[in-house]
Amino acid sequence: MIFETTVEKLIKAIENTERVTARNASLPILSTILILVSGNSMKVRATNLSLGVEFELSVKAESDGVIAVDGKTLASFLNTLPKNEKIKLSLSGATLTLVSGKNRTSIKTHPYEDFPTLPSVAGVEVRIPKNEFVRGIKSTAFAAATSDIKPEISSVYLTTENNTLFFVATDSFRLAEKKEVLKKPVVFPAIIIPYKNVVEIARILEESSDDVTLRVTENQIAVVAPGIYATSRVISGSFPDYKQIIPKEFTTEVVVLKQDLLNTIKAANIFSDKFNQITFSVDPSLKKFDCVSKNTDVGEYSGQIEAALSGDDVSIALNQRYLMECLALIPQDSITLGFNGGNRAVVIRGVSDTSFTYLLMPMNR
Repeated sequence: MIFETTVEKLIKAIENTERVTARNASLPILSTILILVSGNSMKVRATNLSLGVEFELSVKAESDGVIAVDGKTLASFLNTLPKNEKIKLSLSGATLTLVSGKNRTSIKTHPYEDFPTLPSVAGVEVRIPKNEFVRGIKSTAFAAATSDIKPEISSVYLTTENNTLFFVATDSFRLAEKKEVLKKPVVFPAIIIPYKNVVEIARILEESSDDVTLRVTENQIAVVAPGIYATSRVISGSFPDYKQIIPKEFTTEVVVLKQDLLNTIKAANIFSDKFNQITFSVDPSLKKFDCVSKNTDVGEYSGQIEAALSGDDVSIALNQRYLMECLALIPQDSITLGFNGGNRAVVIRGVSDTSFTYLLMPMNR
C-alpha cells in the first residue's frame, strides 16, 4: 500500500475517527483505525461496537492495501506537521512509514483481519437537512442523563409527526424538546440513540454542507452524507411519555430579558451552595422578581430583575447550572418562565417561540 495526500486532509479524517476508538483490554483492535486504499480512494474507519464511523477521501495512490494502526499515535504525529505539506504513506511488512518534508516516522500496524465490520443498515430511509438535524441534537443532548444505569434516558429520543421532527432528552431532573419543522413530511419509527453516539455524530456532520440521509431499523441507525457514514446502535425500551408532563397553562408567568436574567444568575452563582441552588421569588402584586443565593462559607446574594409579571406569588429553588445551560440555547432576546407553584417544574421558552421547550424541576429545600 502506497499513497499520497495532504496532511490537512488526512488529519481531519484521522481525528474524526480516532475519537470513536475504544481502549478495551480484551479487544485491543478497537483502539485502532482501519485504513483502506482502493484506486484513488481512501476510507478511514473506526468503531467501539456501539458507534462506528467511516470517512472517504480522494488520494493519489500507487498501490492498494489495508492496515489497522493505533489511531491516537497516528493523530498525535500528524498534529506535529505543517497542514499544507504533502505526506506519503507506505506499508512494508507490518510497518507503516510516513514521510512529510524532512519528517519520517514508522508506526507498527495490527492484524487488520481482527477489525470488526461496520453494520450495513438498510431500513426506513429519509433525507433531511443537515442543519436541522445537528441543531436538534445540540439543543437537547445536554439534558440527557450521563449515567448508563437507565439507558433509555442516557439518550436522545427522535420521533416524527407530519413534517415535524422532534428531538427530546431528559435526565429526570430536566427535559429539553426541540421541534424542527421540515419542508416535507418525514416518517420513520421513533428511536432512542445513546447520548455519546448522537453527540459524536452531530460533531462529525458539522462541516458537511449537504443534507443527510437517515436509515433506521429496530436495532441500528445509519447517518449518511457525502464522504461520511456513521452507524449507531439504538436503545431498546420506551422513552418516558414526556408530553403528558408539559403543562399547557401556568399560574404565574414571567417575561424577562435573557441577558438581565443571565447577569443575575452569574452573580447569584458566586454565592450558591455546593448544590448550585438559587431561589427565585415572584410577587406580581409588588412587581418584584428576586433571585437569592446563600453559602454559609462565602456569603449571600440578593438581586432584583426587571420583568413583566402576572399570576400568583411563587418561590422556587432551582439548579443554576441547569438553568444556564438552557439559556445558552435560546436565541431570542426575551424569554418566558411559566410556573405552577414552587413544587412543580418551571417551563422556559423564548418569547413567541414554541420550537424549544425546557422543563426544570425544583430542588428540594
